[in-house]
Amino acid sequence: MINDDEAERAVDFLRDSAEKAAHARAERAFAEEYRKSMKALIMSHHEGSIALQERNAYMDEKYIAHLGAIRDAVFQDELMRAQREAAHAKIMAWQTQSANLRGARI
Repeated sequence: MINDDEAERAVDFLRDSAEKAAHARAERAFAEEYRKSMKALIMSHHEGSIALQERNAYMDEKYIAHLGAIRDAVFQDELMRAQREAAHAKIMAWQTQSANLRGARI
């Protein structure tokens, strides 16, 4: 059973985490898009065919490190999304539970 305090904490969490969630989403989007720019910049420093430049870019330490940054950004975004979904689900369950209790009293 979800009590009123738990539901209130869930609402507070949703309100208080909104900016952090937006930041996590923005970081993820930037990291995913910057990967393309980074690849092009690395490719421009290599000679040879486009395929050879691309292969060298994918092997570059900076590119590989950036993949780690993308992994971290995706993790943070997904974690925040899951936490917010859990808080929302708790609120929905509390609302249903409260409505059922009110209906049982009538």
